[in-house]
Amino acid sequence: PHRTELYEDPPSTCWPIVYSPDYNITFVGLEKLHPFDAGKWGKVINFLKEEKLISDDLIVQAREATDEDLLVVHTRRYLNKLKWSFVVAAITEIPPVAFLPNFLVQRKVLKPLRTQTGGTIMAGKLAVDRGWAINVGGGFHHCSSDKGGGFCAYADITLAIKFLFERVQGVSKATIIDLDAHQGNGHERDFMDDQRVYIMDAYNRYIYPGDGFAKRAIKRKVELEWGTEDTEYLQKVHTQVEGALNELKPDIIVYNAGTDILDGDPLGGLAISPQGIVKRDEVVFKAARSRRIPILMVTSGGYQKRTARIIADSILNLHSLGLIDKEQATCGAGNPKVEQMIRDSAKDLCNLS
Repeated sequence: PHRTELYEDPPSTCWPIVYSPDYNITFVGLEKLHPFDAGKWGKVINFLKEEKLISDDLIVQAREATDEDLLVVHTRRYLNKLKWSFVVAAITEIPPVAFLPNFLVQRKVLKPLRTQTGGTIMAGKLAVDRGWAINVGGGFHHCSSDKGGGFCAYADITLAIKFLFERVQGVSKATIIDLDAHQGNGHERDFMDDQRVYIMDAYNRYIYPGDGFAKRAIKRKVELEWGTEDTEYLQKVHTQVEGALNELKPDIIVYNAGTDILDGDPLGGLAISPQGIVKRDEVVFKAARSRRIPILMVTSGGYQKRTARIIADSILNLHSLGLIDKEQATCGAGNPKVEQMIRDSAKDLCNLS
Protein backbone atom coordinates (compact mmCIF):
# COMPACT_ATOMS: atom_id res chain seq x y z
CA PRO A 1 0.00 0.00 0.00
CA HIS A 2 1.03 3.65 -0.44
CA ARG A 3 2.75 5.40 2.40
CA THR A 4 0.43 7.55 4.46
CA GLU A 5 0.97 9.94 7.33
CA LEU A 6 -2.48 9.02 8.63
CA TYR A 7 -1.13 5.80 10.14
CA GLU A 8 1.82 7.32 12.02
CA ASP A 9 1.43 6.66 15.74
CA PRO A 10 0.48 9.64 17.90
CA PRO A 11 2.05 9.93 21.38
CA SER A 12 0.73 7.28 23.76
CA THR A 13 -0.13 10.09 26.20
CA CYS A 14 -2.94 11.28 23.88
CA TRP A 15 -6.55 10.28 24.23
CA PRO A 16 -7.74 8.44 21.08
CA ILE A 17 -9.97 11.45 20.36
CA VAL A 18 -9.29 12.92 16.93
CA TYR A 19 -9.98 16.52 15.94
CA SER A 20 -8.55 19.53 14.14
CA PRO A 21 -9.68 23.17 14.14
CA ASP A 22 -9.69 22.71 10.34
CA TYR A 23 -12.91 20.64 10.69
CA ASN A 24 -15.03 23.77 11.00
CA ILE A 25 -16.58 25.37 7.95
CA THR A 26 -16.67 29.13 8.33
CA PHE A 27 -16.75 31.80 5.68
CA VAL A 28 -18.87 34.77 4.65
CA GLY A 29 -21.99 33.37 6.25
CA LEU A 30 -22.31 30.46 3.82
CA GLU A 31 -22.47 28.02 6.68
CA LYS A 32 -25.74 29.70 7.70
CA LEU A 33 -27.37 28.59 4.45
CA HIS A 34 -27.42 24.95 5.45
CA PRO A 35 -29.38 23.70 8.50
CA PHE A 36 -26.01 22.31 9.56
CA ASP A 37 -24.18 23.91 12.49
CA ALA A 38 -20.86 24.08 10.64
CA GLY A 39 -18.91 24.88 13.80
CA LYS A 40 -20.40 21.99 15.76
CA TRP A 41 -17.15 20.01 15.94
CA GLY A 42 -15.18 22.81 17.59
CA LYS A 43 -17.98 23.38 20.08
CA VAL A 44 -17.89 19.71 21.16
CA ILE A 45 -14.16 20.06 21.86
CA ASN A 46 -14.69 23.31 23.77
CA PHE A 47 -17.27 21.67 26.05
CA LEU A 48 -14.88 18.76 26.72
CA LYS A 49 -12.11 21.23 27.57
CA GLU A 50 -14.40 23.19 29.91
CA GLU A 51 -15.16 19.93 31.71
CA LYS A 52 -11.40 19.29 31.94
CA LEU A 53 -11.67 15.94 30.16
CA ILE A 54 -9.13 16.91 27.51
CA SER A 55 -6.71 19.64 26.52
CA ASP A 56 -5.23 20.52 23.13
CA ASP A 57 -2.04 18.55 23.67
CA LEU A 58 -3.97 15.43 24.72
CA ILE A 59 -6.09 15.03 21.59
CA VAL A 60 -4.86 13.53 18.34
CA GLN A 61 -4.55 16.20 15.65
CA ALA A 62 -6.36 15.09 12.50
CA ARG A 63 -4.47 15.35 9.22
CA GLU A 64 -6.00 15.98 5.84
CA ALA A 65 -6.49 12.90 3.66
CA THR A 66 -4.41 13.24 0.48
CA ASP A 67 -5.56 12.35 -3.03
CA GLU A 68 -3.55 9.15 -2.74
CA ASP A 69 -5.38 8.27 0.49
CA LEU A 70 -8.76 9.05 -1.08
CA LEU A 71 -7.99 6.91 -4.14
CA VAL A 72 -7.96 3.82 -1.90
CA VAL A 73 -11.76 4.03 -2.37
CA HIS A 74 -12.67 6.89 -4.69
CA THR A 75 -12.37 6.89 -8.46
CA ARG A 76 -10.11 9.52 -10.03
CA ARG A 77 -13.15 10.54 -12.08
CA TYR A 78 -15.13 11.33 -8.93
CA LEU A 79 -12.31 13.35 -7.34
CA ASN A 80 -11.97 15.33 -10.58
CA LYS A 81 -15.68 16.17 -10.49
CA LEU A 82 -15.14 17.96 -7.17
CA LYS A 83 -13.07 20.50 -9.12
CA TRP A 84 -16.41 21.90 -10.36
CA SER A 85 -18.00 24.24 -7.81
CA PHE A 86 -21.54 23.41 -8.97
CA VAL A 87 -20.93 19.71 -8.21
CA VAL A 88 -19.79 20.56 -4.66
CA ALA A 89 -22.80 22.87 -4.26
CA ALA A 90 -25.12 19.96 -5.13
CA ILE A 91 -23.34 17.54 -2.77
CA THR A 92 -23.21 19.93 0.20
CA GLU A 93 -26.69 21.31 -0.51
CA ILE A 94 -25.38 24.90 -0.24
CA PRO A 95 -26.48 26.38 -3.61
CA PRO A 96 -24.38 29.62 -3.53
CA VAL A 97 -21.21 27.49 -3.48
CA ALA A 98 -21.84 26.98 -7.21
CA PHE A 99 -20.88 30.60 -7.86
CA LEU A 100 -17.58 30.57 -5.98
CA PRO A 101 -14.19 30.03 -7.62
CA ASN A 102 -13.15 26.43 -7.06
CA PHE A 103 -9.92 27.30 -5.20
CA LEU A 104 -12.11 28.85 -2.49
CA VAL A 105 -14.46 25.86 -2.48
CA GLN A 106 -11.45 23.55 -2.09
CA ARG A 107 -10.00 25.58 0.78
CA LYS A 108 -13.16 26.50 2.65
CA VAL A 109 -15.49 23.53 2.10
CA LEU A 110 -13.61 20.48 0.84
CA LYS A 111 -10.46 20.84 2.95
CA PRO A 112 -12.49 20.66 6.21
CA LEU A 113 -14.26 17.56 4.88
CA ARG A 114 -10.95 16.00 3.78
CA THR A 115 -9.48 16.70 7.22
CA GLN A 116 -12.45 15.04 8.93
CA THR A 117 -12.02 12.11 6.54
CA GLY A 118 -8.33 11.86 7.48
CA GLY A 119 -9.50 11.93 11.10
CA THR A 120 -11.79 8.93 10.58
CA ILE A 121 -9.00 6.92 8.92
CA MET A 122 -6.63 7.80 11.79
CA ALA A 123 -9.26 6.90 14.38
CA GLY A 124 -9.70 3.49 12.74
CA LYS A 125 -6.12 2.53 13.51
CA LEU A 126 -6.30 4.12 16.97
CA ALA A 127 -9.40 2.09 17.80
CA VAL A 128 -7.61 -1.15 16.96
CA ASP A 129 -4.51 -0.10 18.93
CA ARG A 130 -6.35 1.18 21.99
CA GLY A 131 -9.76 -0.45 22.09
CA TRP A 132 -11.76 2.66 21.19
CA ALA A 133 -11.48 5.95 19.35
CA ILE A 134 -13.73 8.89 18.61
CA ASN A 135 -13.46 11.16 15.60
CA VAL A 136 -15.31 14.32 16.63
CA GLY A 137 -16.22 14.76 12.94
CA GLY A 138 -16.76 12.41 10.01
CA GLY A 139 -19.55 9.94 9.38
CA PHE A 140 -20.19 10.93 5.75
CA HIS A 141 -22.40 7.94 5.14
CA HIS A 142 -24.14 9.11 1.94
CA CYS A 143 -20.91 9.16 -0.08
CA SER A 144 -19.70 6.12 -2.00
CA SER A 145 -16.67 5.55 -4.22
CA ASP A 146 -18.06 7.46 -7.18
CA LYS A 147 -20.95 9.57 -5.87
CA GLY A 148 -21.43 12.18 -3.14
CA GLY A 149 -24.63 13.65 -1.68
CA GLY A 150 -26.40 14.74 1.49
CA PHE A 151 -23.45 16.92 2.65
CA CYS A 152 -21.07 13.96 2.22
CA ALA A 153 -18.23 14.51 -0.27
CA TYR A 154 -15.85 11.72 0.83
CA ALA A 155 -16.60 8.14 1.90
CA ASP A 156 -14.75 8.25 5.23
CA ILE A 157 -16.41 5.13 6.71
CA THR A 158 -15.55 3.02 3.66
CA LEU A 159 -12.02 4.46 3.67
CA ALA A 160 -11.38 3.72 7.36
CA ILE A 161 -12.49 0.10 6.92
CA LYS A 162 -10.57 -0.49 3.66
CA PHE A 163 -7.43 1.02 5.23
CA LEU A 164 -7.73 -1.41 8.16
CA PHE A 165 -8.33 -4.40 5.88
CA GLU A 166 -5.32 -3.52 3.74
CA ARG A 167 -2.85 -2.38 6.40
CA VAL A 168 -3.62 -3.85 9.81
CA GLN A 169 -3.02 -7.51 10.43
CA GLY A 170 -5.86 -9.36 12.10
CA VAL A 171 -8.59 -7.03 10.85
CA SER A 172 -10.65 -8.93 8.31
CA LYS A 173 -14.25 -8.39 9.45
CA ALA A 174 -16.03 -5.14 10.24
CA THR A 175 -19.48 -4.22 11.52
CA ILE A 176 -21.02 -0.84 10.77
CA ILE A 177 -23.68 0.26 13.27
CA ASP A 178 -25.33 3.25 11.61
CA LEU A 179 -27.69 5.08 13.95
CA ASP A 180 -27.93 8.41 12.13
CA ALA A 181 -31.58 9.28 11.30
CA HIS A 182 -30.85 8.73 7.60
CA GLN A 183 -30.07 5.49 5.76
CA GLY A 184 -26.29 5.12 5.23
CA ASN A 185 -26.51 4.41 1.52
CA GLY A 186 -22.90 5.37 0.74
CA HIS A 187 -21.12 2.65 2.70
CA GLU A 188 -23.95 0.28 1.79
CA ARG A 189 -23.25 0.72 -1.92
CA ASP A 190 -19.48 0.42 -1.36
CA PHE A 191 -19.76 -2.85 0.57
CA MET A 192 -22.76 -4.27 -1.33
CA ASP A 193 -21.02 -7.53 -2.27
CA ASP A 194 -18.38 -7.59 0.47
CA GLN A 195 -19.01 -10.45 2.87
CA ARG A 196 -16.41 -9.04 5.31
CA VAL A 197 -18.67 -6.13 6.26
CA TYR A 198 -21.87 -6.52 8.29
CA ILE A 199 -24.18 -3.51 8.26
CA MET A 200 -26.86 -2.63 10.80
CA ASP A 201 -28.81 0.52 9.98
CA ALA A 202 -31.65 2.15 11.95
CA TYR A 203 -33.27 5.11 10.21
CA ASN A 204 -36.48 7.00 9.51
CA ARG A 205 -37.91 5.00 6.60
CA TYR A 206 -39.65 7.99 5.00
CA ILE A 207 -36.81 10.48 4.54
CA TYR A 208 -33.74 10.97 2.31
CA PRO A 209 -32.13 9.01 0.70
CA GLY A 210 -34.70 6.17 0.36
CA ASP A 211 -32.11 4.19 -1.58
CA GLY A 212 -33.80 0.86 -2.28
CA PHE A 213 -30.78 -0.56 -4.09
CA ALA A 214 -28.43 0.23 -1.17
CA LYS A 215 -30.84 -1.38 1.31
CA ARG A 216 -29.89 -4.78 -0.10
CA ALA A 217 -26.54 -4.44 1.68
CA ILE A 218 -28.12 -4.04 5.15
CA LYS A 219 -27.96 -7.22 7.23
CA ARG A 220 -30.07 -5.73 10.05
CA LYS A 221 -32.57 -3.14 8.96
CA VAL A 222 -34.45 -1.13 11.58
CA GLU A 223 -36.95 1.05 9.73
CA LEU A 224 -38.41 3.66 12.08
CA GLU A 225 -41.70 5.58 11.88
CA TRP A 226 -42.03 9.38 12.04
CA GLY A 227 -41.75 10.68 15.60
CA THR A 228 -40.29 7.52 17.17
CA GLU A 229 -39.57 8.20 20.88
CA ASP A 230 -36.96 7.06 23.41
CA THR A 231 -38.50 3.90 24.86
CA GLU A 232 -39.23 2.18 21.57
CA TYR A 233 -36.01 3.44 19.97
CA LEU A 234 -33.66 2.35 22.77
CA GLN A 235 -35.30 -1.05 23.03
CA LYS A 236 -34.87 -1.61 19.28
CA VAL A 237 -31.26 -0.38 19.26
CA HIS A 238 -30.36 -2.56 22.23
CA THR A 239 -31.96 -5.72 20.79
CA GLN A 240 -30.53 -5.25 17.31
CA VAL A 241 -26.99 -4.26 18.38
CA GLU A 242 -26.79 -7.28 20.67
CA GLY A 243 -28.21 -9.47 17.90
CA ALA A 244 -25.76 -8.14 15.33
CA LEU A 245 -22.71 -8.69 17.55
CA ASN A 246 -23.89 -12.15 18.61
CA GLU A 247 -24.38 -13.12 14.98
CA LEU A 248 -20.91 -12.07 13.96
CA LYS A 249 -17.99 -10.95 16.12
CA PRO A 250 -16.11 -8.39 14.02
CA ASP A 251 -12.53 -7.14 14.45
CA ILE A 252 -13.75 -3.53 14.43
CA ILE A 253 -17.07 -1.72 14.91
CA VAL A 254 -17.62 1.57 13.10
CA TYR A 255 -20.36 3.39 14.97
CA ASN A 256 -22.04 6.19 13.04
CA ALA A 257 -23.51 8.18 15.94
CA GLY A 258 -25.65 10.79 14.18
CA THR A 259 -27.50 13.15 16.53
CA ASP A 260 -30.15 14.08 13.95
CA ILE A 261 -32.49 11.65 15.73
CA LEU A 262 -33.00 14.49 18.24
CA ASP A 263 -36.56 15.68 18.78
CA GLY A 264 -37.15 18.74 16.59
CA ASP A 265 -34.44 18.02 14.04
CA PRO A 266 -35.72 19.58 10.80
CA LEU A 267 -34.42 16.70 8.68
CA GLY A 268 -34.51 13.60 10.89
CA GLY A 269 -38.20 13.46 11.78
CA LEU A 270 -37.64 11.38 14.94
CA ALA A 271 -38.29 12.47 18.54
CA ILE A 272 -35.42 11.23 20.70
CA SER A 273 -34.51 13.28 23.80
CA PRO A 274 -30.95 14.43 24.62
CA GLN A 275 -30.91 11.81 27.43
CA GLY A 276 -32.03 9.21 24.89
CA ILE A 277 -29.04 9.99 22.66
CA VAL A 278 -26.61 9.72 25.59
CA LYS A 279 -28.20 6.39 26.55
CA ARG A 280 -28.01 5.11 22.96
CA ASP A 281 -24.25 5.74 22.76
CA GLU A 282 -23.85 4.00 26.11
CA VAL A 283 -25.75 0.93 24.83
CA VAL A 284 -23.47 0.65 21.79
CA PHE A 285 -20.22 1.18 23.73
CA LYS A 286 -21.28 -1.32 26.43
CA ALA A 287 -21.98 -3.95 23.78
CA ALA A 288 -18.58 -3.36 22.13
CA ARG A 289 -16.48 -3.04 25.27
CA SER A 290 -17.99 -6.05 27.04
CA ARG A 291 -17.07 -8.18 24.01
CA ARG A 292 -13.64 -6.53 23.71
CA ILE A 293 -14.31 -5.41 20.16
CA PRO A 294 -12.51 -2.20 19.15
CA ILE A 295 -14.98 0.60 18.40
CA LEU A 296 -14.57 3.72 16.26
CA MET A 297 -17.24 6.39 16.72
CA VAL A 298 -17.92 9.18 14.21
CA THR A 299 -20.42 12.00 14.85
CA SER A 300 -22.21 12.26 11.47
CA GLY A 301 -25.47 14.22 11.09
CA GLY A 302 -27.11 16.49 13.63
CA TYR A 303 -28.50 19.81 12.60
CA GLN A 304 -29.48 21.77 15.70
CA LYS A 305 -27.61 24.28 17.83
CA ARG A 306 -27.89 22.08 20.95
CA THR A 307 -26.30 19.10 19.23
CA ALA A 308 -22.70 19.88 20.24
CA ARG A 309 -23.58 19.93 23.94
CA ILE A 310 -25.30 16.54 23.65
CA ILE A 311 -22.30 14.93 21.90
CA ALA A 312 -20.00 16.30 24.61
CA ASP A 313 -22.37 15.08 27.36
CA SER A 314 -22.39 11.64 25.78
CA ILE A 315 -18.57 11.45 25.70
CA LEU A 316 -18.45 12.61 29.35
CA ASN A 317 -21.02 9.94 30.23
CA LEU A 318 -18.99 7.20 28.48
CA HIS A 319 -15.99 8.34 30.50
CA SER A 320 -17.82 8.48 33.82
CA LEU A 321 -19.01 4.89 33.25
CA GLY A 322 -15.45 3.72 32.47
CA LEU A 323 -16.43 2.75 28.91
CA ILE A 324 -13.71 5.04 27.58
CA ASP A 325 -10.61 5.98 29.47
CA LYS A 326 -7.05 6.90 28.83
CA GLU A 327 -5.52 4.17 30.99
CA GLN A 328 -6.88 1.25 29.05
CA ALA A 329 -6.29 3.32 25.96
CA THR A 330 -2.52 3.13 26.35
CA CYS A 331 -2.38 -0.56 27.16
CA GLY A 332 -2.26 -2.81 24.13
CA ALA A 333 -1.35 -6.47 24.34
CA GLY A 334 2.25 -5.83 25.28
CA ASN A 335 4.34 -6.33 28.40
CA PRO A 336 2.33 -5.45 31.56
CA LYS A 337 5.40 -4.03 33.36
CA VAL A 338 6.22 -1.73 30.49
CA GLU A 339 2.59 -0.75 30.24
CA GLN A 340 2.43 0.11 33.92
CA MET A 341 5.45 2.37 33.37
CA ILE A 342 3.73 3.97 30.37
CA ARG A 343 0.57 4.48 32.40
CA ASP A 344 2.47 6.03 35.30
CA SER A 345 4.41 8.39 33.04
CA ALA A 346 1.21 9.26 31.17
CA LYS A 347 -0.44 10.11 34.49
CA ASP A 348 2.51 12.28 35.47
CA LEU A 349 2.42 14.07 32.12
CA CYS A 350 -1.31 14.65 32.35
CA ASN A 351 -0.95 16.00 35.87
CA LEU A 352 1.77 18.36 34.67
CA SER A 353 -0.17 19.68 31.71
